[in-house]
Amino acid sequence: MTVRLDISGGIARVVLARPERLNAFSDAMKDGLIEITRQVQLDDRVRAVLLCAEGRAFCAGGDIDTMGAAEVQSSRARIQHAHRTILGLANLDKPVVAAVRGPALGVGFSLALCSDLLIASTTARFGVVFKKMGLAPDGGLAYFLSQSIGARRAKELMLSARMFGAEEARDLGLVAEVVDDDALDARAMAVTEELASSATFALAMGKRMFRAAGPGSLEDFLELEAHAQNQAAQTLDHREGATAFREKRAPVFCGC
Repeated sequence: MTVRLDISGGIARVVLARPERLNAFSDAMKDGLIEITRQVQLDDRVRAVLLCAEGRAFCAGGDIDTMGAAEVQSSRARIQHAHRTILGLANLDKPVVAAVRGPALGVGFSLALCSDLLIASTTARFGVVFKKMGLAPDGGLAYFLSQSIGARRAKELMLSARMFGAEEARDLGLVAEVVDDDALDARAMAVTEELASSATFALAMGKRMFRAAGPGSLEDFLELEAHAQNQAAQTLDHREGATAFREKRAPVFCGC
């Protein structure tokens, strides 16, 4: 099982459980999260959600084994599959806390930003690294970052594809708290417990208000993203990026 759900004391603990691959986001993980978020949304016992991961990485990004194929239909279906997981998390009425240690890259960064509060270990590393694979950002990452830190800062992170740490993420306003690695699990659980004990119906209505207050819906944005990413996935640059990653060398892009 690549995603686990444990419900206790009003808290749904959702665990990415593929540590041997740094929790790279596989199709099985997408299926698991889609079902878990549906279950959590409908379960009246659940008052708050803690999203966390096994091992030394939160999520190192997309699964390289699914990248580099040129078929239009398979590429679009893969993107839309990921979008269902993003929508399931982002549209939960229950408050969501993410506990991040180690890399949260690409779609892994998107998953973390689906949360309402992000608690990061000092080991956390974030990055909008899609250009290294010849791809545009996906998983709603451009949407979440633009909403959180503004378009210009978000574009710098995309254009540079640089990695940055927990303290910079906190300074940008993406992370609520940075704690020592050995304190992460306890602190994230304490924050989740406080939310679970509060007026969660009012919090749910508040979350809906924030979703409605944005410049456009996440659903509409993801439809545009699916079209753009599907185009990028057909390029020679994406094939080169995926091949270079597997061969552990720097990619040589042609812009086509």
